[in-house]
Amino acid sequence: MSLKKVFDKLVARQIIWFIAVTFLVIASVAVFFHKEYFTFLIAPLVIISIVALDNIQTKHTLLKNYPFIGRLRYFFESIRPEFRQYFFEGELDGKPFNRRQRSIVYQRAKNEKQTISFGMQDDPNRIGYEWAAHSVYPKKADKNHFRTVIGNEQCTQPYNASIYNISAMSYGALSKTAVTSLNKGAQLGNFAHNTGEGGISEYHLQGGDLIWQIGTGYFGCRNEEGNFSDKLFSERANYPQVKMIELKLSQGAKPGHGGLLPAEKNTEEIAKIRSIKPHTAVHSPSAHTAFTDAEGLLLFLEKLRKLSKGKPVGFKICIGRKDEFIEIVEAMFTTGIYPDFITIDGAEGGTGAAPLEFIDYMGMALSDAIVFVNRTLTQFGLRKHIKIMASGKIISAFDIAKAMALGADACYSARGMMFALGCIQALQCDSGKCPVGIATQNKSLYKGLDITDKSLRVANFHKNTLKALTEFIGACGFTNPKEIKPDAFFRRTAHNSNQSLSEIYFSNTAQNSKKESINLN
Repeated sequence: MSLKKVFDKLVARQIIWFIAVTFLVIASVAVFFHKEYFTFLIAPLVIISIVALDNIQTKHTLLKNYPFIGRLRYFFESIRPEFRQYFFEGELDGKPFNRRQRSIVYQRAKNEKQTISFGMQDDPNRIGYEWAAHSVYPKKADKNHFRTVIGNEQCTQPYNASIYNISAMSYGALSKTAVTSLNKGAQLGNFAHNTGEGGISEYHLQGGDLIWQIGTGYFGCRNEEGNFSDKLFSERANYPQVKMIELKLSQGAKPGHGGLLPAEKNTEEIAKIRSIKPHTAVHSPSAHTAFTDAEGLLLFLEKLRKLSKGKPVGFKICIGRKDEFIEIVEAMFTTGIYPDFITIDGAEGGTGAAPLEFIDYMGMALSDAIVFVNRTLTQFGLRKHIKIMASGKIISAFDIAKAMALGADACYSARGMMFALGCIQALQCDSGKCPVGIATQNKSLYKGLDITDKSLRVANFHKNTLKALTEFIGACGFTNPKEIKPDAFFRRTAHNSNQSLSEIYFSNTAQNSKKESINLN
């Protein structure tokens, strides 16, 4: 830069400062003698002050070089998600859920019209498009078949579960009014509510059936050292509302990633629920301390079953390394200890907060994972002992039917139930500023969530989704979910080619079984 440009720049800055200081002096004198001028002068005073401060700050180059335009840029960037959703986003563009998906949840939750006018908006010729083959001999499906008994011969208190339930969301991540609404909705609709790994709060004990999830932090059943406590687990596991126990190994949105509860969020209430010391930072490790290998995992599950007096136990996993899951199944075969269920969380599953690398680039997609788990259990002859629950963007009848066609016995939904509560996909879950009072502990926000209304909406969403499932599978020629076959679902794999899910996932099953023969003797 030439000396002249440097001099010109310095002179320009001096002029800015001279104008700013002069205006401030004149404005101060004017306000001192004529207080009525204050209203008219406040705006320019603020603007000049901001410009002056931007000129001397060193963190933002854009604001230093272009104070006014730079501020506009940051403002528009802050409201970009809202502008895009309300003004520019198409019906099928939104992520992770498009407007069409969100709208059907809202309509079913409110018991409003659930029909679409004029025609499809998706492109049936795009690669990846999926569809179901209907039958010219449709049948009447019976919604009374939309339940499945979870609990094998090693379980003494099997649970007759709905095929569609509320997925894991902890109190702390969700507000007290949100958790209460979910649980009351589960009670109204006779389906299960997964507690998430944050423990069982009073807001979970509103009458709905519970699936108690236990993570690596053992919240609600840990001793002072942070290790698993038999005594505390036994006390809570035998609550009459607790119907099943789910041990979380990993979740789709952040598999293999631990967590940290900051001291400022660890209130007296949260500490009591989680059996931890209040006002301290508490770390959830990425791995369990109660076991270190496959056999240890199964022995721990057996302990949980005994301590809960025979309630169904299982584990939740996002499939990563296939050999590790196969090793767990081999341990089931050799030890004779079988979990009652396995929850498969797809990589497309959600979370309140996780690093980008984990959300976008870690874990196996749900469809692939269901097929792999189902096939592995079948090859070892263990499938009859273990039910498969599926989780990951399951919000419509098509989603449920597809998961069950691939091998699932029941499904979970977290974000679908959040939409039923009124979630607008503001993507503010980790900020504490959820505008609809769901993912926040800010009383001024969550007090606006009406429990009576929202619990009814959760129940309505569940009821109307299963009603849609009844109509959907009936049109495909099935009378109950157990009859659904993968050859009724198709995916466009090329511009001039469709393949059934049976062809995609199961056409070589027999050959692979021979190549990968397993000695079961």
